[in-house]
Amino acid sequence: MRRERVYPLIWFISLSLLAIVSLWARPLLPVDETRYISVAWEMWLRGDFLVPFKNGLPYSHKPPMLFWLIHAGWSVFGVNEWWPRILPSLFSFASLLLTSWLARQLWPERPRLVWLAPTMMLASMLWLLFSTAIMFDILLSFWVLLAIAGLLMASRGQQQGWFIFSLGIAAGILTKGPVMILHVLPLALLAPWWSAAVHQRKWRWYGFLVMSVSVSVLLVLMWALPAARSGGDAYAQAIFWGQTAGRVANSFAHQRAWWWYLPVLPVILFPWLLWPASWKGVFQLGKLMQEPGVRLVLAWLIPVFIAFSLISGKQVHYLLPVFPAFILLIARGLQEPVSSQKRGLLPVSMVMVSIGLLLLYLPDQAGLRHIPEWVKDIPSFSGWLVIALGLVIPFLGKRYDKHQHVMLLAGGNLALVLLLSVFVLRQALPSYDLSQFSQRVAEIQNSSIPVAYVGTYHDQFQFSGRLHQPVDVISRADQRNWIKKHPDGRLILNGKRANDPLLGISEQSILFRNKWMLIVKAASFARVMARKDTITVHGG
Repeated sequence: MRRERVYPLIWFISLSLLAIVSLWARPLLPVDETRYISVAWEMWLRGDFLVPFKNGLPYSHKPPMLFWLIHAGWSVFGVNEWWPRILPSLFSFASLLLTSWLARQLWPERPRLVWLAPTMMLASMLWLLFSTAIMFDILLSFWVLLAIAGLLMASRGQQQGWFIFSLGIAAGILTKGPVMILHVLPLALLAPWWSAAVHQRKWRWYGFLVMSVSVSVLLVLMWALPAARSGGDAYAQAIFWGQTAGRVANSFAHQRAWWWYLPVLPVILFPWLLWPASWKGVFQLGKLMQEPGVRLVLAWLIPVFIAFSLISGKQVHYLLPVFPAFILLIARGLQEPVSSQKRGLLPVSMVMVSIGLLLLYLPDQAGLRHIPEWVKDIPSFSGWLVIALGLVIPFLGKRYDKHQHVMLLAGGNLALVLLLSVFVLRQALPSYDLSQFSQRVAEIQNSSIPVAYVGTYHDQFQFSGRLHQPVDVISRADQRNWIKKHPDGRLILNGKRANDPLLGISEQSILFRNKWMLIVKAASFARVMARKDTITVHGG
């Protein structure tokens, strides 16, 4: 019992440390983090908490749950950057607690799983990285876990489970749209396979399932219908159509082959899929197929993984809501009589040593082959620290003690992420921090001077500059007409070369992702364009 109380504290401290280091080491990262916090800022500024706005226009790509949660913190602490950035860590911690609860309910005779599974989940590379990112997937993971917890309760005759299930689905849809249904509905439909009690009363189960999903839809419509009226016809069509079939059609934006997730699993589940004991445990699952817990997790994982593999649009973070299923299976397999020898830690050790060697090599390659200039500032001793971390792990492990090896690998991966944050991400800060640039945009707007961004604008400046009005967005073809209308205006441009003549006349510039981003006077830009030897600057 003492261990069950200690481990949640360890998880909380680990996530707190990760969040603090992230706040110190890196800025809001364009384009995703800056976009989402800017949407929240525009809603806050307008006092409109019904319809998300992006650069003055209704934003239909995401529902409002994340923005509401940001507003909740701002209403208590005032408008700030730190609250939105620790919010994912809080939901990450809550997800660990729910995973622990699920492990206890599914395998009460395996008390070690209560702390083992969440510890492995926390220390997985992708989960660590996204626990500090202002994105939707960690939040969605929590709602998926909550819905599954309700489903499990309902399967055991606890009727309040259906309410929790409905609440989880509704909150998940309000977080990332109807994809929430894909994460939980297959598991609910397969309940007669993983629950003997449900198998005996199938039709009653499916009746309650239909009612619960209907309640979820009604809860979502309590936001969607007023939002559709407020946002206009285009917004209404986007949230009712674009969030379903339209989103599937637009998945081609990240088009990848059906097998794309398979080779990236060892990376996103690092270090566990490089640890032989994990595979030994997974291979034991075949003889455990009669366990309701194993069946439930398989019914959760397999349909979702197949569906996401068949959908052409793929990103690694789309798998975060099924991360607990991966980890629960691996952790359950480890409870079988499998051994973990010290040499089994070597694959993970070798990866860490390789990362350390890369850190020693990169500074000399700065500016070459698209390697950014900031890597020259990575201190050489950081590479040696990572190498030392990789070498020490095998020597600390006791022979055959797989549970100690879990803690070693978990602690090692957390240390690796912290080291990379402090010594690598921190060096990249000047190349990704748009705060000063954004504040200059705000100063120009506050002087009643129009500003136009040439290219595709992702709301990078709205929150960082605390802008109170939209930025004009124009194409390269529209530059001349805009300059004629606003000769005293300012253009924001993305250049590609250090010898670009516009650098000499820019009011503000930043080397952003190896490209110069500039603010130039419209009249000055027109004069440069008129010269025959003008070097074309492409909008970004």
